Amino acid sequence: MLKPSLPTLAVLGLAVLSGCGGAAGSAAPSPSPAAAGKRHQLEAAKADCMKQRGFRYVAYVQPTRQTTEEDRRRASGDYEAMRKYREKYGFGVFALYVYPKEMGNPAVKPDNPEINPNWAIQSALSKSQLQAYHKALNGCMTTAANEVLGLDIKSDTDYMAAMYTARDRALKSALNSDPRLVEPAADMATCLKGKGYAVGDTSPTAMSEHGSTVFRAQEDRLGREQRDDVPDVAPPPKEGEVPLIYAPTLSPEQARPYLDREIKAALDDLECGKDFYPTYQPKQSAVDRQVNEQFGFGTS
Repeated sequence: MLKPSLPTLAVLGLAVLSGCGGAAGSAAPSPSPAAAGKRHQLEAAKADCMKQRGFRYVAYVQPTRQTTEEDRRRASGDYEAMRKYREKYGFGVFALYVYPKEMGNPAVKPDNPEINPNWAIQSALSKSQLQAYHKALNGCMTTAANEVLGLDIKSDTDYMAAMYTARDRALKSALNSDPRLVEPAADMATCLKGKGYAVGDTSPTAMSEHGSTVFRAQEDRLGREQRDDVPDVAPPPKEGEVPLIYAPTLSPEQARPYLDREIKAALDDLECGKDFYPTYQPKQSAVDRQVNEQFGFGTS
């Protein structure tokens, strides 16, 4: 059974930005050299700042899985490639529990883990030392982000939230008024309603995330039901707020029925979006590349 996990900033957009399959079964564009270079600069600046404050920190950029031809086809909105992904993983929500190692579930140790050396550094500290370390690290993140990226942020969490907000705004600004997307998105919504799915917002960005949003909410409900310290129902998100998902503890066997339902919904979504995704996906990928570069969200 999976280990219980802390609440995570499980952001639909960031799943794509970070190179995961993407909630809709798309794939992230490969980080540009500029984005990767900025990320290395950001880590180097944090390490230098921590040294000045009397702490050891290793500049570390986690390697990413190389983008495959299949990934590129999904990112382009190719129907067959998207269908192949969705037949196994659905929208990529409950697949995290059915295929934990394959999908990179943080609650499960991978076969060949890439170890961040800073974990060992922090694990050797006492509680009071660790508090001081984290305070210094947040301060250094603020300094490094301003120095390298020109961003005014306060912590790593703040950095991710700022990136999420920037991506969300960029996508809505670039895609929701595009006439080449508005009509296909409306047609997709009509098709899904005809299959019995409830659809509210029919804007292009909402339609691209419709299915994954539904199952992400179900994942959150399960996680909340397993905890005594949070309400069972998530409060309505505020404008620009990063969605907070409480990941449940589920074995692959327990998660399988949820994934089966998700796969059916994902395939219905794809059939209804046949004319939508080939236009939408490349435009989304272009926005992702821009935001990656702005925030130095590259990997080695």
